[in-house]
Amino acid sequence: MTLLADEIRDFLCANAFDCVAEARCGVEVLSVGRKCVVPWDVQAENEEQAREDARTINNLLAVLSQEGSAAVIITEDRWRRQPEMMKARLLAHLEIFISMYARNCEVRKIDKETAAAFLSENHSYGDAACRYRYGLYLKRYTGRWLEISRLASLARNDSVGSLARNDRGDSIVRNGSVDSLARNDSWVEPGSLVAVATFSNARKWQKGEKTIRSYEWTRYASLPGVRINGGMGKMLKAFIDDVHPDDVMSYADLEWSEGAVYEQLGFKLEGVKDPVLFCVDGQWRRSPVKPGMTGDVKPGMTGTVRSGMTGIIGQEMQDVPRYFQNLGSNKYRLKITEYE
Repeated sequence: MTLLADEIRDFLCANAFDCVAEARCGVEVLSVGRKCVVPWDVQAENEEQAREDARTINNLLAVLSQEGSAAVIITEDRWRRQPEMMKARLLAHLEIFISMYARNCEVRKIDKETAAAFLSENHSYGDAACRYRYGLYLKRYTGRWLEISRLASLARNDSVGSLARNDRGDSIVRNGSVDSLARNDSWVEPGSLVAVATFSNARKWQKGEKTIRSYEWTRYASLPGVRINGGMGKMLKAFIDDVHPDDVMSYADLEWSEGAVYEQLGFKLEGVKDPVLFCVDGQWRRSPVKPGMTGDVKPGMTGTVRSGMTGIIGQEMQDVPRYFQNLGSNKYRLKITEYE
């Protein structure tokens, strides 16, 4: 197994998952029941190798899809640079997450600093230039999660005992995870910011006598261990009610999702954005490679990364950039005003 696959397997085993490793389409795949984890090593030393790696992953995903297996991709640079976010997302893929309903949350406008801090921590690409910023705040828990909230409170007060460890049929209680969740500050308290959405300024063009104002939905991120039923729709509605756009467009990064959630919100698939080639530096940061830059780019020094650590570890350094090509994006548009 590769170092990345080995670390992911160890993490899954530490969280009581039975994990089977096998080689599929030239890639090490970790299977947990019908769900698959695809470790994607970022080790290509040239552009062509990066493109070949992306083709291999695409072929693998097609095979897994035909088999009906739900797959999540864990790229090495994300695992190294944002380990807690990626671990929480991995557990969420395996049904270990905090669930809440958007109706139990409220949307507020937030400032630039609040949005930037949240996105830097919880979005794969961090913050982005935008004009409008919204935050989703948890107001309350209801139903079974109200009881789980009580258990988490007991855990923080060292009185959870066997209460949190009995079988209640909730993923979050499994194997006493309420206790560890509360003690690691992962439990979300009412009043907390749980998601952020940002939108661009208007791009305008003429359609006959009408000026069309189109906006890009530039970012959406929730806390990685949280699933908010209706969260994206609630934030989109707040933006539409405030700004009254003629249309809203956005991209679904195929490294994460094909964009089914956009279709559920009424967006239509408009096109496909080509894959982007990146240089990855010694701190596991991606930088897009622009035409004409190849061969002249020295994005940083790469070195050895020890298990469980981020950044550069050790003294031996290699002056060799790593390259990574993502899988491209699907472009979606929601027309609010009809036009041709």
